[in-house]
Amino acid sequence: MTPKFLSDAPWRLWAAQIPAILRIELKKTLLKKRNIWIYILALAPAVVIGLHGLIDTVESGSMVEDTNVLAGIFQFLYLRALIFFGCMILFTWLYRGEIVEKSLHYYFLTPLRREVLIVGKFLSGVITTSFIFGLSVLLSFALTYARFGKAGSAFVFAGPGLGHLAAYLGVTALACLGYGSVFLAFSLMIKNPIIPGAAVLIWETFHPVLPSFLQRFSVMFYLKQLCPVSVPPDTLALFTVIAEPVAPWVAVLGLLCLCAGILVFACFRIRRAEISYLAD
Repeated sequence: MTPKFLSDAPWRLWAAQIPAILRIELKKTLLKKRNIWIYILALAPAVVIGLHGLIDTVESGSMVEDTNVLAGIFQFLYLRALIFFGCMILFTWLYRGEIVEKSLHYYFLTPLRREVLIVGKFLSGVITTSFIFGLSVLLSFALTYARFGKAGSAFVFAGPGLGHLAAYLGVTALACLGYGSVFLAFSLMIKNPIIPGAAVLIWETFHPVLPSFLQRFSVMFYLKQLCPVSVPPDTLALFTVIAEPVAPWVAVLGLLCLCAGILVFACFRIRRAEISYLAD
C-alpha cells in the first residue's frame, strides 16, 4: 500500500499535467501555419549544401575541406544566427502569443500551478526547435558527405562521422535549451522581443572579449567547446580573453545549470504575472 504522503504528493499531479500541456503546446508550435517560415529558415543551409553538391564535382574539393566548411556553417550560421533567431521568436511567442491572442486566462483559470505551465511550455519549445533545427543539421550533414560516394560512407560509418553527427545534434539541442530559456524568461519581463534579443545577440557575439568568469554566463561559451570540429578564430581573435577550456561533461553540466537558473527565475516571475490584454 502506498503511503498517504506519497499518494497525495503534488509532484504526481504535476507529472500528469506537464504532458497534457506539452501535447497542447506541441500542436500549436509544430502544426501552426505561422511557424512555417521557421522550417524554411532552418532548411536553407541544407538547400545550399545540396546545390553545392550538384554543381561542384568531387574533384573540385576534398572531404577535409568540406568537413571544415560544415563546421563553420554550423558554428557561425546555425548557432549564432538561425537557432538564435528561431528560438527568440518561438520562445517569446509561447507566452506573449497567449496575451496577443487573448487566451492566457484559460490557463490561469484552471487548477494549474503557473510554474507547471512554464515548464510545459518550455519543454514544448525545446522539442519543437530541436526537431526543426536537428532535422536541418542532419540533412546538411548527409548532403555534405553524400557527394563523396563510398569515401563519404566510409568516413561516416567506419570513421569519425557518426561521432561528429551525434555531437552536432547534441549541441543543437543544447542551443535550443539555452537560448530558449533565455528568451522565455525575457518574454515574462519585456513585451517587445527586439530589445532583449539585440542585447543577448551582442552578449553572445562579444563574450570572448569579456573576463573569463563572465564568459561562463554565455550560452556560446559552452556550445563551442562541444563542437566536434574547431574553426579558425574570427575577427575578435585579437581582443579575445582566452578562458580555460572545460571538459565536455563540465560544459554540458554548466549549460544545464545556467538554463535551470534562468528557468527557476521564470517560474518565480510567472507567479506575479497579471493579465492585461488592453495594454497589449
